[in-house]
Amino acid sequence: MGEAILHRVNLHLDRQGIRITTGTIVDATIIAAPSSTKNRTGERAPEMHQTKKGNQWYFGLKAHIGVDSKETVVHSVCTSAASVADAHMLPDLLHGGEKKVWGDAAYQGQGDAIREAAPEAQDMTSRRTKCKDYVDEEAKRKNTTKARVRAKVEHPFRILKRIFGFDKVRYRGLKKNHNRLCACFALVNLYLHRERLAPQGA
Repeated sequence: MGEAILHRVNLHLDRQGIRITTGTIVDATIIAAPSSTKNRTGERAPEMHQTKKGNQWYFGLKAHIGVDSKETVVHSVCTSAASVADAHMLPDLLHGGEKKVWGDAAYQGQGDAIREAAPEAQDMTSRRTKCKDYVDEEAKRKNTTKARVRAKVEHPFRILKRIFGFDKVRYRGLKKNHNRLCACFALVNLYLHRERLAPQGA
């Protein structure tokens, strides 16, 4: 039902003139799961895994999303264990009609995957700028320009976690959590555009 709810909400937004266009920003966030084994089975949630980000370890799942670069509408959601690389879910986050695709350096080198899913898309993902002996200043400058667009993807994540409280896993297993994520992102889309959806003069 969660995916169906997201689809219906986006159809409603489209009828109100808030349409998914030809630019998609992709990103992922980690949602923590209880690591305790003090339960009936004596084990951690079997479909959750741990991953290292920076110098810290996290246990849980990843919520991957595709967001329209103009309207900031979440149009695609994938759910995986936290250990799955961001780039692995990239093709499933594109609707196929993109002209440009933005993402952070975790999606570097995925040009072929982008073009396979969206043949006319230009790869606008960020590039790593630090090499062994120097910093690529040109790539750094381009990354700064791309970041102005890419920053929009943080808004849905902030609302998901801060407004709707989905900062921790609520269920065991990925399927139930994916269902809830889709429903929550449908609400996120409505929340982001609540002023435009309100009746005139309300």
